[in-house]
Amino acid sequence: EVQLVESGGGLVQAGGSLRLSCAASGVSFDEYAVGWFRQAPGKEREGISYISTVDDSTYYRPSVKGRFIISSDITKNTVYLQMNSLKPEDTATYYCAFAYLSVSRVGVPTREQDYDYWGQGTQVTVSS
Repeated sequence: EVQLVESGGGLVQAGGSLRLSCAASGVSFDEYAVGWFRQAPGKEREGISYISTVDDSTYYRPSVKGRFIISSDITKNTVYLQMNSLKPEDTATYYCAFAYLSVSRVGVPTREQDYDYWGQGTQVTVSS
């Protein structure tokens, strides 16, 4: 079974940067997608960025596009989320999620229900 561990969260001032990591273990195949989601207090969880190892497709939520960069290292089964120009509204618990894909998959899944395995989350706090 796939297990995910997020790291890299913390407290940063507005305008600063953080890099989150999502390390997957128990991975049996090289074709998969990883999504980053976040949930702020009192708000619903939202998907912010996704990446596929099949065709390297990526997707970004409009509110983070141009500020966040998702990347993957298949050799380490690790996905990164580089977060730049952070804003107080980026404060949330960030989760990564994993889904196996078929070798013929085009594009990256963007629905929460497409992902089968979830990490425990890492807190990101952006002070103003």
